[in-house]
Amino acid sequence: MSGVRPGPPASRGGTASRGSGIRGGTGARPGGARGANRAPGEERALTSVAAGDRFRGEEPEHTPRLWHVTLSVSGARAPLTEVRRALEQLAHDHPFLLTSRYADDHAEIRYWEEARDLHDAAAVALRLWGEHRQTAGLPPWEIVGLEVIDRATYHQRIAAGYGPAPATPVGVHPF
Repeated sequence: MSGVRPGPPASRGGTASRGSGIRGGTGARPGGARGANRAPGEERALTSVAAGDRFRGEEPEHTPRLWHVTLSVSGARAPLTEVRRALEQLAHDHPFLLTSRYADDHAEIRYWEEARDLHDAAAVALRLWGEHRQTAGLPPWEIVGLEVIDRATYHQRIAAGYGPAPATPVGVHPF
């Protein structure tokens, strides 16, 4: 038995498939009876709190922050000229990229991202390679590393003489 019940999917605007709701229970929720009128066997939609959401009484942070992102990718060997050309195209399409280093089987991209919180900066970084793979002609490599640090941490590391070296020189360079 697949565990999928007939009827509409139990998601809230996502791409979840049927059967993604929680089974059982009375349908009552803390603080009210919302969902208590659910038909027997009907699944309850999952709810969650998105990263960065605030509780009552907390002041919203309206100003985005700067995050230093280092994205590492790796995969099967590709011609160096094609890797360089693809990274240069990515830098042309997205001038926020500070520096890219590459070899025939891996690359590292560094840039500053403006985002509300670390969760948002990391989400953008994790989509970067895949979303631009075709438009920039990037190799079909997978993301193997991600570091996202705030501006203060980046500068503390540099001042202490450890952490990622400053993005010098800016541009696309071999390892």
